[in-house]
Amino acid sequence: MSEEKTTLELIHDAAKTEFLEKGFKTASLRNIVKTAGVTTGAFYGYYKSKEELFDALVSETYDKIIVKYKEVQLAFTHMTPEEQLNGMGDYSMDCMDWMTDYAYGNFNAFKLILCCAEGTRYENMIHEMVEIEIEATHAYAEVLKGLGYESYSVDPYLEHMLISGFFSAYFEVIIHDIPYEKAKEYIRDLRSFYTAGWSKIMGL
Repeated sequence: MSEEKTTLELIHDAAKTEFLEKGFKTASLRNIVKTAGVTTGAFYGYYKSKEELFDALVSETYDKIIVKYKEVQLAFTHMTPEEQLNGMGDYSMDCMDWMTDYAYGNFNAFKLILCCAEGTRYENMIHEMVEIEIEATHAYAEVLKGLGYESYSVDPYLEHMLISGFFSAYFEVIIHDIPYEKAKEYIRDLRSFYTAGWSKIMGL
């Protein structure tokens, strides 16, 4: 392992500790450099700012989860109406399983995004996923309408509350450091709970 790589790893390790303890807004770049045992000049050889350093720790994970979630929703729209109706529950659970596996494979990055990202572009990740889900819900409602089910009519604020509630509950397993196997169990129950509720609302 090269000295350059070792220095970068020291900076990243110190940054994770500082951000997780204090959050992005109050984290001290001086403390990060001191904890890493490197000079300020060495730090600026890699990053121009605290913002760039935080980006380096979470941007790939953030972009991956958002892009993947959009891709999953788009793929669902390419299924036939009958396939969407009959496979909605399994398709949704497969997506949740993938998200859980990805989150636990990148646990520290998700923890930083969910708990420590105030003041960065990452602080609204849950809101962004909620907006994607709302759009997908409307598209699915149109499919159901075409299949003869009663027209979907939910107050937009209630709709936002329900979908926000799901994602907030989902990510609680990361926020509270729930062990992986227990998290999978909780999320399956959460998915079943919300699927039953949405089925009732949509008249299925």
